[in-house]
Amino acid sequence: MQTFDGDALDLLWLADYVPELITAERQRFPAIRHIREVLGGTSTVTPVPVPADCVDGFTEAFFARPERFLDPAVRQSQSAWGFVEEAAIERGVARLRADLDSGAWDRRYGALRTQPEFTGSLRLITAQPG
Repeated sequence: MQTFDGDALDLLWLADYVPELITAERQRFPAIRHIREVLGGTSTVTPVPVPADCVDGFTEAFFARPERFLDPAVRQSQSAWGFVEEAAIERGVARLRADLDSGAWDRRYGALRTQPEFTGSLRLITAQPG
């Protein structure tokens, strides 16, 4: 099973801009420990790296392409944004836009643009019956 680890969601820089998004997402994903208990048997949890050119539209797929979050259509395609108050979204997006324009984002996170992959909160849980 593939899921997101709520405890690792803030590994993505977006948490610095819209922490409310991380809060909303944490409430939506069951704890990894709980999933393993429900699956029973023995299980392994493997972090799944996301490639820089990932075409899926989930949040971490844009780890190296922060400009994508300025596009309302991108945010609308990600369900988590629907659980965040509009004022928080506007505040975070405005700050992101300003940091991109000023170069502040690249000074802090620019190395991600050349990173081939990002290991964030995506997890693969493999279970074997006990």
